[in-house]
Amino acid sequence: MANRHRGEIAAELDGRARTLVLTLGALAELEAAFGVEDLLALAERFERGRLSARDAVRIVAAGLRGAGENVTDEEVARMTTPGAAAGFARIVGALIAATFGTAPEAAGEGSIPPPGVAGGTTSPGAPASAGRSGDTMFSSAPSAPPGGFAENPPAPPPA
Repeated sequence: MANRHRGEIAAELDGRARTLVLTLGALAELEAAFGVEDLLALAERFERGRLSARDAVRIVAAGLRGAGENVTDEEVARMTTPGAAAGFARIVGALIAATFGTAPEAAGEGSIPPPGVAGGTTSPGAPASAGRSGDTMFSSAPSAPPGGFAENPPAPPPA
């Protein structure tokens, strides 16, 4: 079981429950992969909320390796998760939020809610939605309340 206090999250990849965590070593790996100088620059890059599919592969792979799995980026690129690209967006968002301290405790002990379940959206600055054109997989989400996930707005009443 993932320990949210250590920045761990639980996610289903290729039909298996797995733990992911961005350790200091995993963060150093991502600094090098993204060509940034320090953790602040890495956090700012994530905060922009625009990540490519290639970025998502790198982040998920680093999280798996941080949790002790011996997996390559190429292996992660072939993995599947419930919700397809949107599922990967939730995993990346939850992992970034757990690492940089923006995920609420109410989200559960390191679990990622499935689509359509309360709390199953992203945190401020984390990747939000899939299906963008080009190499960009995610786009910025609207601001969320401090310390919480943005709730999906209710549908307007029928006219």
